[in-house]
Amino acid sequence: MKGVLIMDDYNKHNDEFENIGENNENFYGNEGYLEERKEEYDEIKNYDEIENYDHYNTEKHLKESSFYSESYSKPKKKKNPVLMQMVIVAIISSLLGGVVSGFVFTQFLNQKPQPTIDSIFGNDDTTAQKAANLDLNGLESDYYRKVVVESADSPVVAIAEKVGPSVVGISVTAQKLESDFWFFGTRETSEQGSGIIIGSDGYIMTNNHVIESALVGTSNDIAQGARIEVILPNEREKAYTAKVVGRDSKTDLAVLKIEKNNLPAVEFGNSDEVKVGELAVAIGNPGGLEYMGSVTVGVISGLNRTIPIADDRYMKLIQTDASINPGNSGGALVNSKGQLIGVNTAKIGGFDYEGLGFAIPINKAKEITDSLIEFNYVKGRPLIGITVETRFTEEIAKRNNLPMGVLVDEVALYSAAHKAGIKRMDIITKFNGVRVKSLEELNNERDKHKPGDIVKVEVYREGKTIELELEIGEEK
Repeated sequence: MKGVLIMDDYNKHNDEFENIGENNENFYGNEGYLEERKEEYDEIKNYDEIENYDHYNTEKHLKESSFYSESYSKPKKKKNPVLMQMVIVAIISSLLGGVVSGFVFTQFLNQKPQPTIDSIFGNDDTTAQKAANLDLNGLESDYYRKVVVESADSPVVAIAEKVGPSVVGISVTAQKLESDFWFFGTRETSEQGSGIIIGSDGYIMTNNHVIESALVGTSNDIAQGARIEVILPNEREKAYTAKVVGRDSKTDLAVLKIEKNNLPAVEFGNSDEVKVGELAVAIGNPGGLEYMGSVTVGVISGLNRTIPIADDRYMKLIQTDASINPGNSGGALVNSKGQLIGVNTAKIGGFDYEGLGFAIPINKAKEITDSLIEFNYVKGRPLIGITVETRFTEEIAKRNNLPMGVLVDEVALYSAAHKAGIKRMDIITKFNGVRVKSLEELNNERDKHKPGDIVKVEVYREGKTIELELEIGEEK
């Protein structure tokens, strides 16, 4: 009964421990008292290790206690039918599992070996075709035929090998007039860009802004002291002098010609069939001729993106995340077949934009360059013959009690506008019955017509609205 006495003593002290905080303001100061009670508690816990000690709840101890009676008979254990059923099910499951496992193991031993990397790429006696037609237990497997790797090369490698020879370097040297406190005169400047061979007889497509610094005004004539040279990728040590066949600032396109035959002309694709998400590869000379023939890869990010090009004109361009940097201008944007689908022409950069490049769709570019080669200008382009005051806004119009429209600043002599009677300071409010409030809207309506078409133009002049008849001219 030693254990019982000690437990009673422990319970007594435990009650004192629980109430100690009520009798002592400094509860945490009774470290000695707590430590003493802790030792007694540990001693009780360790009584399992004392040889002659049994817990009170053991059968031996219960029999010796005063409230134990031998007359109590234990109830007979009943058989549990549910338990018996579970045992039977477990035995049957074990037997079935053994049979199935044996069958699977046998099939595994008889299975034909999987194709190795070497066998797939043809480095041993088992070819990729054999691996593709792998027979598993007499049945041909479509799964293996789908996952076999036929080539370790990226498709971009083949694209670069096909298109690379058709992308050239363009070097432009010009004389720039400079004037400051220490110097007055001309300095030689140098610019570099990219071009695409579109004809084996020496025709090359590029961007107008790549070459315009070497030209006289808006003409195709090369200025005195300036030169335009073409460097072929397989003849980098030689520069071919180029002449300008034609150029168009409104689409930022130009055509050059060098005296060289049997050139590797690019294969044209169809930009109308381009889809968002498909492979896009840009080839050009970012940073100049030092990095000639650079290849960058991305996807088609968007189509028909309206982007300002020049002279307040907008174009619908192809958007790509393939890296396009200075020097890539005039280079090629090609598809997975190595076909030209666009001419790289613009890039939005800076901290807020990354991977945002643009290219002129090749269908539009080819239409322009074909006309430049044949006529030296873009044939069939409609022209009105005015310049406008872009500072005229709705706020100014409202303040002066004027209708909002396109304010005419100048009228070209003998132009379509001049012949129709349009004058300086007229406000064009309608074009062919359509309300126009900006130059962009006016150009959009004009471009729906061709030279020779006759349209009605409504203008506001000196407090009156006048309707004029205009025959659309042709820009040359």
